[in-house]
Amino acid sequence: MEGWDHQNLILPKVGKLLQQQSDYLDQHFKTQKDVSSSSTCSSSLLSELTKHTTDLHSYLLHLHTTVIERALSWISRSFRAKDSIGNLNLSLYSSSPYATASHGMQSILGEELPQLALQLHRFDNIRQYLETALCLEALVGDLEDAVFCSGYLHMGNMLTKLSTSVTSQDFGLKQERLLQAIKAMSDIEDIIVNVEKSRKWHLLLQSVDHRVEKTFSVLRAEALAGHRALLASLGWPPKLLTSNVESGGISELLNPLVLMNGDEKKSYAQSFHVLCALQRLQRRREIRNFNTSGQMECDIQLWAIDELVSPIAERMEYHFLKWAQHPEFIFALVYRVTRDFIVGVSDILQPLIDAARLSSYSANEAWVSAMVHMLSGFLRNKVFPALAENYKEKDMKLEVISMWLHLVDLIVGFDKRMQSLIRSETCLFLLDAQRYGGLSRGVSVLIVFCDRPDWLKIWAKMELKDGWKKLKAVLKDARAWHIDDKHRVDFNVNTVCETFLLSSGEAHKAPLVAESAVKIATEMIDRCCTLPAILARVKFVRSTVARFFWYFSNVLLLHCKNAELSSENLDESALIRACESINAARYVESRLQEWSDDVSFIEMKIAENQEKDKVSDDDCFFEEEIKSLAELETNWLMEVIVVLLRQFENLTLGCNHNEDYIDDDQNMTPKRDSAATELALFSGFFEALHALRNQLHVFKINLNPKDFLDLWRSVADGLDHFISGSIFASDIPFSREQTNQFETSMQALHLVFQPFCARPEAFFPCIRDTLKLLTMSNEGLKQLLVVLSSKKSENCSQFYGISHLSFDQVDKVLRNMKF
Repeated sequence: MEGWDHQNLILPKVGKLLQQQSDYLDQHFKTQKDVSSSSTCSSSLLSELTKHTTDLHSYLLHLHTTVIERALSWISRSFRAKDSIGNLNLSLYSSSPYATASHGMQSILGEELPQLALQLHRFDNIRQYLETALCLEALVGDLEDAVFCSGYLHMGNMLTKLSTSVTSQDFGLKQERLLQAIKAMSDIEDIIVNVEKSRKWHLLLQSVDHRVEKTFSVLRAEALAGHRALLASLGWPPKLLTSNVESGGISELLNPLVLMNGDEKKSYAQSFHVLCALQRLQRRREIRNFNTSGQMECDIQLWAIDELVSPIAERMEYHFLKWAQHPEFIFALVYRVTRDFIVGVSDILQPLIDAARLSSYSANEAWVSAMVHMLSGFLRNKVFPALAENYKEKDMKLEVISMWLHLVDLIVGFDKRMQSLIRSETCLFLLDAQRYGGLSRGVSVLIVFCDRPDWLKIWAKMELKDGWKKLKAVLKDARAWHIDDKHRVDFNVNTVCETFLLSSGEAHKAPLVAESAVKIATEMIDRCCTLPAILARVKFVRSTVARFFWYFSNVLLLHCKNAELSSENLDESALIRACESINAARYVESRLQEWSDDVSFIEMKIAENQEKDKVSDDDCFFEEEIKSLAELETNWLMEVIVVLLRQFENLTLGCNHNEDYIDDDQNMTPKRDSAATELALFSGFFEALHALRNQLHVFKINLNPKDFLDLWRSVADGLDHFISGSIFASDIPFSREQTNQFETSMQALHLVFQPFCARPEAFFPCIRDTLKLLTMSNEGLKQLLVVLSSKKSENCSQFYGISHLSFDQVDKVLRNMKF
């Protein structure tokens, strides 16, 4: 403890020492002398503590070395354990079936396994193909066996069945085998439909379909032959008692179906059920072909009912040929037979149709439709071909046209009567046919024109020529352009004004020729409305009604031109002639718009757009015709307005020209710049107002309310610009007297338009603002002048109620005021 100064040592307080430390110090330092550095006790204690410290340091180094050695040993062991576990993992994985350690195994998984899967899939397809082919072969074989057995039975007993009544037992056995064949065909159809959903094995399906189609044809022919034999044994068709036909009537016809006994009813029901099952199966095949090819033959007839009509048609044809020159007898006979048998057909056949599960088929509708098709077939084969051929002959054209149009009249009336027989029914099967074939194959003999566009074209030409002939006859009448003035619109604001929802010819003040044109066009539309094909109706209406109104618009244009409107010599007859054409155009335009808004014409327009691959939702059917008539109406209405304004200008400026030099005591200078101011001074202005009032009165009486409203408002707007423009073009100062005269003249102008509105000054905004400036107080004028000179703003005058004059116009009026 050399160098220590015990006086400078900072020792802990005795109270802060531990008990062991205090005891240790007391043991070695018993006296004050022992504490000194020279004492033996202190030296021995220092040596002891130094040795103990050195020993502890050596022990610490030894522990540090031991820890490092052991850590390195454990790290080495962990690396070896990791390598051992990795080798074990590789060994285990290499011994498993999913090992991919080798390149060969990777090749197997990447290339050979997918090929193996494809082969398995191919084998599965082959298996399915073989199973399906075997199943179809078995079913087709059963079908052919059933047809062969049924045909063998039919051939063995045909002669006896045709000569005698049908044996109920044999007939029932035959019908049962036919039903077995139909069941086999139905099963085949189920398999074909399921296979077609997967879109494969087309050759197999085509082969099966071909065999089934051949077998189906044989089966249908055999079923129809048996059904016809059964009908013959029942006494069908009945005899047509036509003794009173020529005199306009037919005796009551007896229905053999109503007279059937028990066994006959059973046999007929079995045969009817077979035909319905065949037709239902054929319907399924047609629907499948439609879904795959997009094409489907429309057939809404019931085969069993067609078999009732077919023998009647053969018997009727004799009478049809005999009445070739009297077609009204033909239509009367068909209607009478249809009406007399419809009750029995409905009572007997409708329950059979329901039992056969032919949904959406009606016995009444099928019966009426079959009779209509029978008549249309006769006209198609025997009547219209000869008429179309004779139409080419110039000498026979007039006779053919008369006969053709007479036939169409009979057809239209016949269709209405036939449709009345089934009016209470819901024509679901017609809508179903329309869904697939695009045709509404309704009950109409006009179906003969649907498949013959050349006949449709000939018919359209005849209708157009006949309609134009009727219109020419109306034009020759002295009253053709007469306007009925019974239905007038009162513009007196003190009374209840009539609305402008115009519909009738009287409301439009249309002349007789316009109503006649609309009537002729309506007859054309009515005659084609039962055309079953919607595109045929479109072509017919385009070739007749649309073209007819194009011709009629030319008539209106020529009538307007003949009016010879002139501002120098504007007489009342010319104005009335212009009103006649404008009213006619407005009336026809409104009717065309009404027709275009009808559902039938909307459907026709949609069909026409689809045929042309045109997508448009805004246009209407008669869009071009409406545009043409509206253009004609607008152009001639503007022509009338221009003539009225020009005449007004000529009358006013002509008088001003005559008064250019006024012999005044004060001066003799010309007043060439006083056009606007002189309006209030010369009687020519009031003469112009008088002429304008008379002309507006003529238009009020003869022009339709809608166009008259446009006319007088346009005239007022034109006068407003003309008078205000004359003021702005002059440099004459306005005195208080001239201002009063101008205000008086404008009041007279307002009185001309007073019968048409409550506040006529509202339709002369420029004149109104000019009068506001001229009648403004001196204080207001000074303030306005200050504002205009300081702000130079176009909008500042609006604060004083001047909203229709520009900054320059307001400034000029103010500068010319001399009060």
